[in-house]
Amino acid sequence: MQHGAARQEDRTHRMKSTPLYHVWDYRDADRAFWRDEMEAWLPHKIIDAHTHVMDPRFRLSPMTESMRRQYWVNEVFECIDADTAERCHRAVFPGRQVGCIAFGFPDLDFDLDGGNTWLAEQCVRRGWHNLAVIRPQWSQAAIARLLDQPGVIGLKPYYALISENRETRDAHLESGIFDFLPHHVLEVANARGAWVTLHVPKAARLGHPDNLREIAELRRRYPNVILVIAHLGRSYTEAHAREALPALADDPGIYCDTSAVLNPASHRIALECLGPRRVLYGSDNPICYMRGRRQYDGRAYINRTSYPFHFNRTREAPEIEAQYTLFMYEDLRAIKQACVDLGLTASEDIQAIFHDNAARLIDMVVRRKPAAERRIEEADASR
Repeated sequence: MQHGAARQEDRTHRMKSTPLYHVWDYRDADRAFWRDEMEAWLPHKIIDAHTHVMDPRFRLSPMTESMRRQYWVNEVFECIDADTAERCHRAVFPGRQVGCIAFGFPDLDFDLDGGNTWLAEQCVRRGWHNLAVIRPQWSQAAIARLLDQPGVIGLKPYYALISENRETRDAHLESGIFDFLPHHVLEVANARGAWVTLHVPKAARLGHPDNLREIAELRRRYPNVILVIAHLGRSYTEAHAREALPALADDPGIYCDTSAVLNPASHRIALECLGPRRVLYGSDNPICYMRGRRQYDGRAYINRTSYPFHFNRTREAPEIEAQYTLFMYEDLRAIKQACVDLGLTASEDIQAIFHDNAARLIDMVVRRKPAAERRIEEADASR
């Protein structure tokens, strides 16, 4: 009976909603959240420094039911094309000017070459910027050609791109950073002053000694690379943040993005250790259009949502689910709470996190690119 009531509640809310992405929509609860929590707090200009955009026609192998059961992200990571992503920006950030640093899906089930070319063109058309998804086996010449494309400011490596394994996404989880972001790639990135968004490996996340050692080596050998560590180093829990982020405090050339971190304690530790000039807002959309909330148990977390996915085995009461908002809004709430806790109330600090830090780093890359390409990008950005 409870699940039937929940489904009726869900249908009632859908009647008041507008389509957003995949199975998600934008509801009165989301509008109220924006009005009450974000409207007066967020700056007018926003850059989402971590968002995935890809046309579904570049998927080479279908998502199977067994793969959906492997990992919760597989159930929500459906392709979102550029037109839909732009429409969603307008819905979830009403009245804001939103740019982004977009990259495709770092997955060998996709045509990486075709997807990179398509997305670079889409980004130039919209005044966005792009990171090319790369494989570690690609040559220096191939990496250089990617970085030469207008709109492309850097690279997105990922350990799952070492080799394909459709049985598990974590076949290479325990790899070293240089296994999927090898030195020959970093040499090109360093020469170009390119941006690299790094998703750290290891089950132990950023705090694993090998990760901290290799990040220090990367910074020492390739100081011109703009290094942005994704997801606060996968510090989704307070314990992971506390054991890892202090190790980055003394290197002003290391940045972190906030993507998919819904825990205010993690954001507070990041801002304490790095300060508001080294933290960049990122959504990790389309994943965080999911509706729900995250709960924590030590070093583990549980995702709650109102949709009957395989991973959503234990549903909450209908009256609780009725109050769910988008995961990306929960992320924004967590960042705001961390800022309030630390007394970061100055508008320039909030603007730094949500726009100015990313804009400054983008400008650093663009100014280093060949003059003809730079003129094209600057003209497109001014439209």
